[in-house]
Amino acid sequence: MKITTWNVNGIRAALGKGMWESLRLIDPDVICLQEIKAKPDQVEENQRQLDGYDAYWNPAERPGYSGVATYLRVDKHITSFGLNDERFDDEGRVIRTDYFDMVLFNVYFPNGQRGLERVEYKLNFYTRLLDICNQIHGEGRKIIITGDFNTAHQEIDLANPKENSKTSGFLPEEREWVQKYLDSGFLDAFRVLYPDRVQYTWWTYRFGARSRNIGWRLDYFLVSEALMENVSDVLIHEDVQGSDHCPVTLFLND
Repeated sequence: MKITTWNVNGIRAALGKGMWESLRLIDPDVICLQEIKAKPDQVEENQRQLDGYDAYWNPAERPGYSGVATYLRVDKHITSFGLNDERFDDEGRVIRTDYFDMVLFNVYFPNGQRGLERVEYKLNFYTRLLDICNQIHGEGRKIIITGDFNTAHQEIDLANPKENSKTSGFLPEEREWVQKYLDSGFLDAFRVLYPDRVQYTWWTYRFGARSRNIGWRLDYFLVSEALMENVSDVLIHEDVQGSDHCPVTLFLND
């Protein structure tokens, strides 16, 4: 089973940059898109569908903002939306897919760049999702959380850690929350497999950052500890264009 996550920074723009062509080459069983910035009726049906996949969209109520979409060609699943919390669910940030004993969360975590109140909102979002995950783990089920976490966990996960120590996305309290997930039965699948590898998944459009590889690793697969033995690889597709993020794929043995 292959699961690909990609913050497309606007699905309408990404469609014009060959998004589906890139994803067909990757050929995942599940596609998790974040920051789609559109409602289904704003995209032509033949563009928003992908042959062989069932499409589930959770757009934000605010036009041109946030939103996630999950594309599935794996049957026998149940899909639901949001965190069942009115503080967060109008921003279209979560799609949950249940398979037997496994739960997949496609998540676009809040960005704290707009001020301290949004950092607090982001941390509350982390809290709410972890509460739900703790309950699922308590039921003996396994979890995959994927998407744009909007936080670099360790210094190895961004090019300029010292310069960004007071920047949202690398604030101590944000990093601590990623660690709380790791202390609550999750593993960062990429970092387990590649403890010393320097690779990024997001580059600002400014200053030629991508060509100079001055980036951040913001797009993750956190998996339940009991599921890690089934993970064979995590591949960062850093050469795939179309967004300021690149796709990341988890390879999961049946």
